[in-house]
Amino acid sequence: MGKDKPGVNGAAGAGGWKPVLGLSDEAGEQVAAPGRWELAAGTVFDQPEPEELLELTVVIPARNEEGCIAECLQSLVSQSEEIFELGKDWELVVVDDHSNDRTAEMARGFAGVTVVEAAELKPGWTGKTNAIWTAARKARGRWLLFTDADTIHEPGNLRRAIHEATRHKVGMLSYSPQQMVSGIWQRSLMPLAFCELALAYPSAKVSDPSQRIAAANGQFLLVEREAYRRLGGHASVADKVLEDVELAFLAKRRKVGLRFRYADDQVATRMYRSTAAMIEGWTKNLALLFDNALALALWRALDIVLLVGLPVLTAVLWNARFAVHSLQWLGAGWLLALLWVRTVVRFYARVAKSNFPFVDCALSPLGLPLFVVLLYRSWFQHKILKRVSWKGRSYAG
Repeated sequence: MGKDKPGVNGAAGAGGWKPVLGLSDEAGEQVAAPGRWELAAGTVFDQPEPEELLELTVVIPARNEEGCIAECLQSLVSQSEEIFELGKDWELVVVDDHSNDRTAEMARGFAGVTVVEAAELKPGWTGKTNAIWTAARKARGRWLLFTDADTIHEPGNLRRAIHEATRHKVGMLSYSPQQMVSGIWQRSLMPLAFCELALAYPSAKVSDPSQRIAAANGQFLLVEREAYRRLGGHASVADKVLEDVELAFLAKRRKVGLRFRYADDQVATRMYRSTAAMIEGWTKNLALLFDNALALALWRALDIVLLVGLPVLTAVLWNARFAVHSLQWLGAGWLLALLWVRTVVRFYARVAKSNFPFVDCALSPLGLPLFVVLLYRSWFQHKILKRVSWKGRSYAG
């Protein structure tokens, strides 16, 4: 990212503040916000700039997250210290997205945390983008961090992330968190999904401004204030199910600078707390993450055939009793055995890119049938039914 030019053109806000990144003076293209209004880049916030901006605004959209939000908030509020004091140097906003559990009540139990209710969900918006937009328009931070309620943040990761983004001169920094899993289905399936993501979205290419490929993870998405204006905020991706990836593509196109990496040293998350939630979540996402989910399903089905079929056929040949031809059949069995070993090595080399522990990677063949089914299910719902569901809401696929 050393090729990025240092900022010199950023317009000063109220109080003489200038953004970390120097963005082009040229106005961005009109950003269509489905069902609402049109916003030009640079007109995202609906309030005057405060005299003094805070260093950071953390926004957490939350819908029925009573099982995890306390741990998330504890990991964040504990980062308040004399030189980085919550309420003075940074703010933490939880947006309750019309939960029917104790999410809002639990969030209000943390000193310094602001809890607001998401605006009414209107056509053309997803629940998450609507919730984030409710808080983002009022954000007072030089930097805005959008993070999920199921994340756990390492001590000091907020300031380190700002420093990393500033050092690399990027307007958007996103981390892929360490994934915490439990149960046989999560432990066997999640490495398969994440190894495919690592191969489809290599962080080096994503972070290279000369490459068109883009990716981001909404579990940790840090955006500089002026960069967020230039992108049009979440209004520009209001109807997108994968709003994080869409924002990353906007960041590439509008040249605000993007950095993306795996960050087990910064943040962890438990994406799904049940097998049913995992199935619903990947059904929503897989067809959007991969260009051809159906083709990928066929390739992984071939893995099942090779991993299971080759040793079975090898055993048959080794036990063959075909008179004078028995040696030939035995030799053919050894060839198939070598082919199976090659298949196993190739498979695990691929899965190792998921950054999951050894045991979870070792279990991953057990998850192949479910992964194939989810790829097909996601493709079918997006391409044929053109509807997906998530947390009790239905969206256009």
